[in-house]
Amino acid sequence: MDWSFIGQHIPDYLSGAGVTLRFGLYGVGCSLLVGLICCLCRYFRVPVFTWLARLYTELARNTPLLVQLFFLYAGLPRVGVKLSADACAVIGLTFLGGAYMAEAFRSGLESVDQTQKEAGECIGLTRGQNIRYVLLPQALATAVPAIFANVIFLIKETSMFSVLAMMDLMNVADTLRTSGGRTVEVLFMLAAAYLLILMPVSLIAYWVERRLRYAGFGDQRPV
Repeated sequence: MDWSFIGQHIPDYLSGAGVTLRFGLYGVGCSLLVGLICCLCRYFRVPVFTWLARLYTELARNTPLLVQLFFLYAGLPRVGVKLSADACAVIGLTFLGGAYMAEAFRSGLESVDQTQKEAGECIGLTRGQNIRYVLLPQALATAVPAIFANVIFLIKETSMFSVLAMMDLMNVADTLRTSGGRTVEVLFMLAAAYLLILMPVSLIAYWVERRLRYAGFGDQRPV
């Protein structure tokens, strides 16, 4: 293990980690929004949108992110639609992540006892208030592990961004490996970089889940 090589290239990995984390967070944020919208459409059986949400979910979950990125970056220009590498990265990760987030939210909503919804209606809550104050808080407590598992999965999937010539962690590592021939050191730094990014996410997930359950959002008691 050449520690001088590792110390020399730490700035390169920090730069790549910044790209990975920035676009990973963009994709995760958009995925949460898309997933919640699709989930609500399916849960409340909104006409037409329910079918579209189900079609989108199955299409996104059953095609690899690599194929989706190639379609956005190399396929769309053939029909006159040109997107930057940055835009392709965010759209691709959102397209994939939104489907997984939708399923996580849906499983959380379906875990809430029907009496909770009925109790909210009995005390005069509107549908929007029932969703906001009764259903979503309880569903979130159940869905938190799945949501954060998806967050970790999506951040790891940013390794596919290297096909867009973005200088993310994977591209930095590949460049150093081919130019310097230090495969062991390069892979060690790559694994360490992903670990340093993802471990805090796991700890935050554990903390959020405990806080939600401590606050009683996971209780299935009548409102």
